[in-house]
Amino acid sequence: MATAKKTTQRQGFRSGEFIVYPAHGVGQITAIEEQEVAGHKLELFVISFNQDKLTLRVPVAKITSAGMRKLADEQTIDRALRTVSGRARIKRTMWSRRAQEYEAKINSGDLISISEVVRDLYRSENQPEQSYSERQLYEAALDRMAREISAVNRISTTESVVLIEKYLAKGPRRGAKPEDAEHEEAA
Repeated sequence: MATAKKTTQRQGFRSGEFIVYPAHGVGQITAIEEQEVAGHKLELFVISFNQDKLTLRVPVAKITSAGMRKLADEQTIDRALRTVSGRARIKRTMWSRRAQEYEAKINSGDLISISEVVRDLYRSENQPEQSYSERQLYEAALDRMAREISAVNRISTTESVVLIEKYLAKGPRRGAKPEDAEHEEAA
């Protein structure tokens, strides 16, 4: 397999740019290479996901079908943060079905969908413990959201988590039905 470094920009993406790859989150394009595979020349984005110690090679022709996209803009970040401070919307379906839906939202790469998962699975200290699988999904969604916010705002992932948690704390009381919330406040 012969490798030749070639261009620095393809289909609006360039070397050094941070992007979102749905299945892995925020990564950085480290190179755009041309490789020969089975007699065919392929142009590939080389994407590095440092936190996961992962390097991905994605054919330039497949980026649209793979869902690769540029980082969110400031308005989308603001909308995502407003989303996490909203009221949780938890369907009354079996956990296994909801878990699949949450997983699909996380892997969609869509920041607003990911922020909905963070909002719906967030638990404050005064709420009942989460199950292991709920906690895993919450942490995966929080991590994806924090990484994108940190890349856009040029802050650390830890600072992004603190920012998200600030917005989560602004949300309505969680875990209680609206009529129960009044009784809790009076107690």
